Amino acid sequence: MKTLKDYEKELNKCSKCALCEQACPLYKLNPNDCVVSKGKFIMLHGVTKGDLKFSKNINKYIDMCLRCGKCNDFCPSGIDVCEILNCAKYEYMNDKLSGKIINFLESKLIFSNFIKIISKISNLCRPSFKPVLNAEKNVLYFKGCVNQMLPNTDKNLAKIFKNSSINIITPGFDCCGLPFLSDGNMKRFIETANHNLKLIENCNYDYLVTDCASCEYTLKEYPKYIEQQSSQINPEKFLNWGDIIARENFRFKYKKHIKVTFHKPCHLADDKFLKQILNNCEKVEYIELPDYDECCGFAGSFSIKNPKMSAELAIQKAKNINKTGANYVITTCPGCILGLKYGLFLTKGKAKVISLLDFLAKADIIE
Repeated sequence: MKTLKDYEKELNKCSKCALCEQACPLYKLNPNDCVVSKGKFIMLHGVTKGDLKFSKNINKYIDMCLRCGKCNDFCPSGIDVCEILNCAKYEYMNDKLSGKIINFLESKLIFSNFIKIISKISNLCRPSFKPVLNAEKNVLYFKGCVNQMLPNTDKNLAKIFKNSSINIITPGFDCCGLPFLSDGNMKRFIETANHNLKLIENCNYDYLVTDCASCEYTLKEYPKYIEQQSSQINPEKFLNWGDIIARENFRFKYKKHIKVTFHKPCHLADDKFLKQILNNCEKVEYIELPDYDECCGFAGSFSIKNPKMSAELAIQKAKNINKTGANYVITTCPGCILGLKYGLFLTKGKAKVISLLDFLAKADIIE
């Protein structure tokens, strides 16, 4: 496990060019150097040299980050900002009482068992995926925590893939680990990553599929933290259900004309599937959302630690949605659904927030 000291060369690589200011959604709300990565790096470099103590104030600015990765894409030095901040968060929280409390709440005993109990209850009204004989593709389905507890996604998949030649495999995955990583609970993150990697290794599959952009992003991040098992992760095999549905060329027919728009989650790498899917939807009009890929403001625990900034981002997003006049705003992340609903509530917006699978399951599937 790396320490913050191991990233000293990376911190030195920052040229303070300020391109991160242009990329960061938070800097547009609060133009403070400590909000963006260049300011955070100055503070963390001071910590590694011993010039600064790891204070509550520094931790506050570490938490003032959406982990959206936009500054990573803009950084000419190729610095992985999120990886450094995750390590810094771990070092700060490791010996703090609050960190120990969070670690306990996120432990297998509490967090995982809570998910398992709710999942077992929801299984009473959840369809099972029966093996498909002579299947053309084996799809390993990574259910996020939300979909382990709620049966709607499985119901939607059962309807959409009812007559397909795809075999859906659902092993007992744990949480992807993103909440643990963001809270500085690195040991728990590595524990759950190892559990998931072992299941992936033991399955024969063509694609590993999620319906949560954050889960897909986190699974792809495993090699950064567990180098010895990086061979098990093949990003080319990692897709979301939108990719699969587009490849299968399913067609959908709605009973009445519907206007839709789309919010691209920060962690969704590619949304090329959207155009093809909507082209295959009868009576659906697509209206592009202004700044469709800007953060909705939720970003997991960020919304709890920075409620004011979270609300401002949610309101900005909701105002853009309201301008479209869409009946539905579609997205592919359960966290974004919460952020979008919050923004629309604050602005009294009328659009309904819905996952891609929920939206497609409302239609008749054309054979």
